[in-house]
Amino acid sequence: MSKDGFSDKVKSAVSKGKGELKDQVGNATDDKKMQREGKMDKTKGDFQEAVGDFKNKMNKDK
Repeated sequence: MSKDGFSDKVKSAVSKGKGELKDQVGNATDDKKMQREGKMDKTKGDFQEAVGDFKNKMNKDK
C-alpha cells in the first residue's frame, strides 16, 4: 500500500462508481445477484475511503 491516501481515494471512487452502476443495472433488470455485487463494491469503496482518510491523517500528523 502507498503511504499517502490519494491512491486509496481514487480506488474508492472507482469502486463506488462501479458499485452504483451494478446496483442500478441490477435494479433495472431485476438481477438480485448484480444488486448484491453492487452493494458490496460500494461498501468496499467506503472502506477504501476510510483507509485513505486514515493514511492522510497519519501523514499529516508527522
